[in-house]
Amino acid sequence: MELFFEIILGVVSLALILSFIRFIKGPTASDRVVALDTMSVTFISVLVLLGHMFNRFIYIDVSLVYAVLGFIGVLIIARYLEGGI
Repeated sequence: MELFFEIILGVVSLALILSFIRFIKGPTASDRVVALDTMSVTFISVLVLLGHMFNRFIYIDVSLVYAVLGFIGVLIIARYLEGGI
């Protein structure tokens, strides 16, 4: 079972690295926002996975709060990029 978690952490780490590359290289601001949102969702999945691995449910609560704040942040940035503020 531990090998399973190590494989998942490896895949998630690769996703974080690729999202970070898109965040740095992104030609437009909207590409960077999407990459930042992808990194946020990936980090939330890491928190949930760590909460499951260590049997600490506080990580799941933290990931829920982080997800809500990330969603609100993306909405605000998208609204700003549209010019609606």
